[in-house]
Amino acid sequence: MRRRSRGERTPLNADINVVSLIDVMMLLMVIFMITAPMMQGGVDVALPKAQAAPLESKSGLTVSIDSNRRIYVDETRYSLSDFRVYFRTIAKSRAKGGVYLRVDEGVNYGLVAQVMAILSAAGVKDVGRVLEPEQVVK
Repeated sequence: MRRRSRGERTPLNADINVVSLIDVMMLLMVIFMITAPMMQGGVDVALPKAQAAPLESKSGLTVSIDSNRRIYVDETRYSLSDFRVYFRTIAKSRAKGGVYLRVDEGVNYGLVAQVMAILSAAGVKDVGRVLEPEQVVK
């Protein structure tokens, strides 16, 4: 092996070290595999059970009412008066695919009727009620 003399440049090495890139990629993959199941969002609602045909999944707006009578549009919380004021503008921009209504089974029907009236006043024609399927005993 020949020694370099003073002032002589070393030849450039144009190879990319991919081993470190693969290590980073594998680490990120493990992190995403662990955290993905934990990122299930939504509002906790105990849906009523009924014999109903499953809805076709399409993009739409989700309105949820939990057991504490709190109203959520997707995951944003509204009081009934705020929901009445803001839902018309929300529906114009985001309810093209319809609205899915998720109501806790402990909520009285009066609140559900009020929310349905607000949906109707906002011009929403396609409302799907989300239910938990009944367990059929054979």
